Amino acid sequence: MSLVVAVDFGSTFTKAVAVDSGSGELVARAEHRTTIDTDVMDGWQACRAVLEAADRGVRNAEVLACSSAGGGLRIGVVGNEELVTAEAGKRVALSSGGRVVAVVSGGLTATSQKALRKDRPDVVLLLGGTDGGNAAVLLKAAETLAKYQWRKPVVVAGNIDAQAEITETLAAADVPHVLAENVVPEIGVFAPDSARAAIREMFLAHVIGGKNLSRDPSFARMVRAATPDVVLRGVEVLAALHGDVAVVDIGGATTDVHSVIELDPEDANLGREVVAPHPVTRTVEGDLGMRWSAVPVVAAGAEAGLIADVDEMHTAAERRRADPSYLPDSGREASYDETLASVAATVALRRHAGRQRIVFGPGGRVIERSGKDLREVDLLVGSGGVLRHNPPEVAARILGAIGTNAQEEGWLVPQHAEVCVDADYVLAAVGLLADDNPKAAEGLATHIHGTGPAGH
Repeated sequence: MSLVVAVDFGSTFTKAVAVDSGSGELVARAEHRTTIDTDVMDGWQACRAVLEAADRGVRNAEVLACSSAGGGLRIGVVGNEELVTAEAGKRVALSSGGRVVAVVSGGLTATSQKALRKDRPDVVLLLGGTDGGNAAVLLKAAETLAKYQWRKPVVVAGNIDAQAEITETLAAADVPHVLAENVVPEIGVFAPDSARAAIREMFLAHVIGGKNLSRDPSFARMVRAATPDVVLRGVEVLAALHGDVAVVDIGGATTDVHSVIELDPEDANLGREVVAPHPVTRTVEGDLGMRWSAVPVVAAGAEAGLIADVDEMHTAAERRRADPSYLPDSGREASYDETLASVAATVALRRHAGRQRIVFGPGGRVIERSGKDLREVDLLVGSGGVLRHNPPEVAARILGAIGTNAQEEGWLVPQHAEVCVDADYVLAAVGLLADDNPKAAEGLATHIHGTGPAGH
């Protein structure tokens, strides 16, 4: 049996799994705190020792990795109209595994580039205009980056007719850049795939080494993509096996939602979005988390009517924000964590999916939708420590709460999905394996759903 090892250098923990490269069987797993204070490879070496103790074949195994250590991938979006190209850019950035730290609409000026610089993006996504349309704002933005000697990598994904001139402008000023196809080639069309690939290229070429996470050159050779980008790829594998899939990952600072569904063409007539929905989507809710963002979770839950005793929950949330390493030490404290997780998952999925409403106008009764309809999702997967480290019945209650009042209030969240938890945290590994070893990726993905062989 030959093995392959998949490693996720996370912001808090480094996780590693050894997988049978033929069947995808989970052979062994290990985790260690991410050693950002010394060298991230120290944490990996600790994981490797555990994996080797379980199976000597790990010593000769190929190692694939993803990373969100050191704050992950920070992306700044520069576009034309806030409701079209800037919104499209935000969606591309999120689906590429990045965290959007700045959005500049209306082009780029001396003042706005100064503000952008303060936000410290690792990559700038520059876009604007449909193909063949007005390129003046896009060209001006490129000129501004060149004039002020921008040195972070730039992904150009706007009006295709302006690319030659933009390349000349940026190259003359030694601005690192790469070209991609237009994210919005025509009104009503959203085409993120080329830009996603270009962001990944820039992440690997400029960001991984630039964060000085390791002195070991093998770290850069191991890393294939940003962790959220890889997880979304893993969700695509799950969707190929199970139909429409949504994943909610409840973290200490954010709650991420990934979804892969087959869009209904008829829904396009109901949508009110200026940028069309895409089958593959990721959103990040930076105000919904179990520790650093616990206080905003209570505020969101109170606003949505999901929390009964707001004062009591606010006190519990303050305790967790003050001490992010806090672990519940009583049944009551454990119940507070469960409430925070239920609210974070519910609100995050509502924001990701949107809602529908009935509007009465001159033409009579009309149904309008905003967002992405997840009501017919076949499989809902939970991830995050609060789900993995609690009994199954706790995870079932947390994920089951997502449908609370959904139908009555018009939320387009999963209604009848089968629910499971990525208990061994292998979804990132599925994404890492997906392109080079699809058979192993599929085998490992069945483990998430509970039908695969147990690890040892």
